Amino acid sequence: MAPLTLAALGVVYGDIGTSPLYTVKECFSEFTGIQPTPENILGILSLITWALIIVVTLKYVLVVMRADNRGEGGVLALMALVTRRAELTRRQRMFYMMLGMAGAALFYGDCLLTPAISVLSAVEGLNVATPAFEPLVVPIAIGIIVGLFAVQRFGTEGIGRLFGPIMLVWFTLLFVLGANQIAATPQVLAALSPLMAIEFAMHHGIAAFVVLGAVTLAITGAEALYADMGHFGRTPIRIVWYGLVLPSLLVNYYGQGALLLVDPSALEHPFFHLAPSWALIPMVILATVATVIASQATISGAFSMAQQATLLGLTPRMRILHTSASEHGQIYVPAINWLQLVGVVLLVVNFRSSTNLAAAYGIAVTGTMLITTVLVMALAIKVWKWNPVVSALVFGGFLLVDAALFSANTLKLLQGGWVPLVLAVVIYAGMSTWLKGRLAVAARESEDALSVETLLASISPGRLHRPQGVAVYMSPFPGNVPSSLLHNLKHNEVLHEHVVLLTVEVPDEPFVSKNDRAQVEHLGKGVHRVVLRYGFMDSPDVPRDLAPLIDRGIPFEPMRTSYFIGRNTYVASSVPLLPRWQEKLFIALARFASSAGDFFGLPSNRVVEMGSRIEV
Repeated sequence: MAPLTLAALGVVYGDIGTSPLYTVKECFSEFTGIQPTPENILGILSLITWALIIVVTLKYVLVVMRADNRGEGGVLALMALVTRRAELTRRQRMFYMMLGMAGAALFYGDCLLTPAISVLSAVEGLNVATPAFEPLVVPIAIGIIVGLFAVQRFGTEGIGRLFGPIMLVWFTLLFVLGANQIAATPQVLAALSPLMAIEFAMHHGIAAFVVLGAVTLAITGAEALYADMGHFGRTPIRIVWYGLVLPSLLVNYYGQGALLLVDPSALEHPFFHLAPSWALIPMVILATVATVIASQATISGAFSMAQQATLLGLTPRMRILHTSASEHGQIYVPAINWLQLVGVVLLVVNFRSSTNLAAAYGIAVTGTMLITTVLVMALAIKVWKWNPVVSALVFGGFLLVDAALFSANTLKLLQGGWVPLVLAVVIYAGMSTWLKGRLAVAARESEDALSVETLLASISPGRLHRPQGVAVYMSPFPGNVPSSLLHNLKHNEVLHEHVVLLTVEVPDEPFVSKNDRAQVEHLGKGVHRVVLRYGFMDSPDVPRDLAPLIDRGIPFEPMRTSYFIGRNTYVASSVPLLPRWQEKLFIALARFASSAGDFFGLPSNRVVEMGSRIEV
């Protein structure tokens, strides 16, 4: 438990743990228009306190983390869990899938903003030492970000061992700096009362609603508690939250508030002003390291989300590389990595400060939180069988808070909030188009396909050349003959001694045990039907999982096994399967899909690709 708890501290809490760098400052920005008077300081501290308690502690830690898909969390795992129910109609299942895709699309927006705002806010601490550093803030931040993305291909296994101890030092420092200031100004503890938040809201009205957009910054990273549950389990995550992270965050926020009560001029960077002048540069260095760790968590999360989306059929196949022989979750997705790097650098160059970026931050986070609440509510009512009154009270309260935070953040739309929203719309359009196109193409292929029974009936001795060895033909439909086999028969009149019709299925669960991996059916005349099942968190490796089938009547030998795969080229049809804009987008996405041979781990010197043109 101790190593898991320390690791959870380093990976899960990097994002929310670096929020004190900028949250309090942004609550009193020009955008909110709130002045740092004693009443306002206490009111905003109370809002931050109860946002952490209601959204993170009650919602995520106590309720949402119960919704695990065989131990896995995250919005796509949750979507798979909800859509698994047999009683759902096709329309209901599609609705929940659309919600899950929207949550994933918004998550990618968060993955761009977190590295940008975190690293910038840490490097800006140099300005507290001397304004001479101001022109260097953006170049230094870009250098750190480029270096961070450049090392992703080497994996984070070695660096990951350092995350826990560094974040332990970070949270301890948050607590010590805050406690020291609270001891000098204990009256700041009055903000613990929710009445302070209520009075602030009643006194300021619309302005208090605007402030909620800045208060959201204190809870960014809450989704990581749920998304990373599969790596550590809910118990270590809960222990760290209750025992260290929540107390450290609250004490530091209250320390910054106590400082502002006695010195409102510290508002420029209240976090760094908590430290004595001699400790400023070490604090900036430690804060930068902590923000790199926070960024690493979102980068790794984007890789995991890409793997899940690919296996669930929501995106084209992507090239996924494993960077560790022992850690299953250590993966690297080159396309996602370099697209993220370009996006983050563009954000830093265009916004140039954490204050400007804070205006764009929040919509993606709160949107994902809102979707998570809706999906967990459906699970609680239909699967957990919660009392309807209890469900209405619990999730009605959560929805009210989530909706208020999301609505407050939409006020930032023109100040930069459109950036993650546009990104999410583009990603969602791509996902929904790929899903609809894939299903439409599958239906068209199924209509024109030859059944396996018809193939078996047509096989007669002497008509076909049957060389020794095994030929594996990959097919999306277990009952139909793959087009690559039909092409081989038509043009070469060849049928190997042993023919395997292989279908890969991905059920709505994160992992499939090795005992349940392969289903084998011997159809006669040397033809075998094999279904390999992978969870959406598994790593497909077809040769590895076919090798044990030698004990089940299929003589697999690596150098006598050939893999035949179809490589479809999609072209526009006079009678399109999709609306014209989606047809063009689907064809464009298909061009970027990685080879099935690479994705399923097939040996390149044993693969034969046979192409066909399909009108969409």
